[in-house]
Amino acid sequence: MRKIKVVSWVEKDQTGKEVETDTTSLLDMMVKMQKPEDQLKGIDHFRSMNRLVKAFDKAKKTKTLELEETDYKLLHDEIEKNIPAMWGGIEKANEAIEEFMEAKSEESKKEEK
Repeated sequence: MRKIKVVSWVEKDQTGKEVETDTTSLLDMMVKMQKPEDQLKGIDHFRSMNRLVKAFDKAKKTKTLELEETDYKLLHDEIEKNIPAMWGGIEKANEAIEEFMEAKSEESKKEEK
């Protein structure tokens, strides 16, 4: 299990309107913006996406994203391969992604103690 602090910030959309966004929105957008032929398929990924949607919804309320190791690895691998480089110029997005990428498993936290 990984617990990741949800980072929130305000940015302007294409119309100039300020909108609040956060780590979960960023991750959700990244997964959804893939070309159809590159999107994950199969029952295992179907179930993973269902778990992710539920975890994102819960994290919006608790401000902590809790992911099972398999779901964390799925997103971690997607970030490593597909995150748009331009997002690195958004300070809070950078903070959110680094927070995600550096999250320690509960097991490794116990071993450190």
